[in-house]
Amino acid sequence: MTNVKVVDHPLVQHKLTMMRRQDTSTAGFRRLLREISTLLCYEVTRDLELTSVRIQTPLCEMDSPVLEGKKLVFASILRAGNGLLEGMLDLVPSARVAHIGLYRNHDTLEAVQYYFKAPEDLENRLVIVVDPMLATANSAISAINQLKAHGAQNIRFLCLLAAPEGIERFHSVHPEIDIYTATVDERLNELGYILPGLGDAGDRMYGTR
Repeated sequence: MTNVKVVDHPLVQHKLTMMRRQDTSTAGFRRLLREISTLLCYEVTRDLELTSVRIQTPLCEMDSPVLEGKKLVFASILRAGNGLLEGMLDLVPSARVAHIGLYRNHDTLEAVQYYFKAPEDLENRLVIVVDPMLATANSAISAINQLKAHGAQNIRFLCLLAAPEGIERFHSVHPEIDIYTATVDERLNELGYILPGLGDAGDRMYGTR
């Protein structure tokens, strides 16, 4: 699929299998999500631009690479996005953070926004939107609509699981945005959940139902 990058690293796939298991504890699920998010973060930032600076090592001077441009922005779709966010901040602690509060109306499956807070100057930053699931894509589309309205131009979307229906709908609205995911599952069920999936990521993270 165009603009979809599946991260098939063995460690990612192994940890995802552990997360799918129904008997994985809340603590175990949370730990695995943090670990897998760090691995996914390596892939979504693989092509960041670099520049060189002159430094002094213990032995001599050298030109050495550093990231070029303004700091990244990680945009978490609340509440489940925070599970990915924490592991990514372990890897890139200097990143700025945006929070986008959305919940899914279980009757219409539409996204309802209740909160938005983002750093300034989004137009000059790479914004990586994070949410564990790309199911109907309604939440992802709504979040990116808001980010674009606030000036974001360079956006990527990162998730654990994606459904084919969600990818198709997402790219019908935002065709230019790359999706990074650990896997593309089979389909959505009649309630809009990904199959085989791993259940509700937020509930499994926080022990709620």
